[in-house]
Amino acid sequence: MNNFRFIHLVQFVVLMSLQVLLMRNLVLFETGFCFVYIGFILFLPIEMDKVLLLLLGFICGFTIDLFYDTSGVHAAATVLMAYLRPSMLKLLTPRDGYEVSDHASLPSMGWQWFLTYGLVLIFVHHFTMFFLELNGFKLIGFTLAKIVASTLFTGTVLVIFQMLFFERRARGFR
Repeated sequence: MNNFRFIHLVQFVVLMSLQVLLMRNLVLFETGFCFVYIGFILFLPIEMDKVLLLLLGFICGFTIDLFYDTSGVHAAATVLMAYLRPSMLKLLTPRDGYEVSDHASLPSMGWQWFLTYGLVLIFVHHFTMFFLELNGFKLIGFTLAKIVASTLFTGTVLVIFQMLFFERRARGFR
């Protein structure tokens, strides 16, 4: 259990550091932004306590808000993503159910499952964050372009991150 907590603590520190030090300045065509810090919530174990998940979502978003000076926008979007995560996991439950050791990751659950799970939750996070940041629905076309570009950019970077740093599980790639 302590090894489990240590791994997630290291993952939290690495993803927050990457976000603040590197991804903050990485923008594709002035439209696509990468928010790798949400990978911390996405990659948590499937059988996670809902209250703890919401608390971790708030801590994760609030940490980024402190560095970005965004007045709770990231915290709100990340808490919403954490709130919807159990429903998304229930919707995508495999026929045999989840195993106790399953994590919500590409190596553990396979490509199709992870892309559906990840892209939907990343889209929800980005949609919420960009519209809260915008403070309304003005410039809706440009904002929707930012949401789509940022969702694809973040999703691609998180897939690459998993392929580089996550070990293959017993289930393997499906």
